[in-house]
Amino acid sequence: MGILFSSPSAPESASRSGLGELPESCVAQIMTYMEPPQICQLATLNRAFRGASYADFVWESKLPPNYPALLRRVLADFPSHFGKRGIYATLCRVNSFDNGTKKVWLDRSLGKLCLCVSAKGLSITGIDDRRYWNHIPTEESRFNSVAYLQQIWWFEVDGELEFPFPAGTYSLFFRLHLGRASKRFGRRVCNTEHVHGWDVKPVRFQLWTSDGQYVASQCFLDGPGKWIYYHAGDFVVENGNASTKVKFSMTQIDCTHTKGGLCLDSVLVYPSEFRKVKAFLSYS
Repeated sequence: MGILFSSPSAPESASRSGLGELPESCVAQIMTYMEPPQICQLATLNRAFRGASYADFVWESKLPPNYPALLRRVLADFPSHFGKRGIYATLCRVNSFDNGTKKVWLDRSLGKLCLCVSAKGLSITGIDDRRYWNHIPTEESRFNSVAYLQQIWWFEVDGELEFPFPAGTYSLFFRLHLGRASKRFGRRVCNTEHVHGWDVKPVRFQLWTSDGQYVASQCFLDGPGKWIYYHAGDFVVENGNASTKVKFSMTQIDCTHTKGGLCLDSVLVYPSEFRKVKAFLSYS
């Protein structure tokens, strides 16, 4: 066969055959085995690949099975004429809900759901007393503000969410920072003046789900000057068509000492598999 294609007598059309002659339906079938970024790159090759990249069944295979429930929960007025590619692109954007205290999106590469709850969406003991807590603006939060603790005896943060998570295993994290970061002359600086008490007793994390799952863990907070994702626990969702209710808490209620100098940004829920591929989640 190699001699045939290298022979001068071979038909000239054979040398001109290439990707452009693949049927659009064949290209679309191949795309179902690719990751979304690869599909978008191939769509720039020619008209056939571009047309194949819009096939509904290609993007149906990338969307979570319960995507209609996600649309109803986050985008009540979503246009009905959007194709599956449009739905995927919309869900990959960061969509806010519950008065802007929560954000949800699909990871662009893997199509997995991620969710984030702001500090303002949590129940924080003493948050209304400015002797203890303040909400401070910052560019280092996707919500543009964090809760900053100066000093307190009883530290307790509680939260809950109810959401139609696609079936799978999820990990819950608290995004925390010891010290108060700011910019001076265009450079990031961190004031650790009020950081104390976190090395005396560990912080306790707890997680409950509506179907009876419970996880508890504890650790000391350290690493001043950088944002750290503290792993609170994992939970499993078996039925993606029903909403799962998750409650969680972070406490340090030993009143023999004060603690302070902590920035609380948010609580994040990621697919547990992300802990292997996202370096920032591998701290704890």
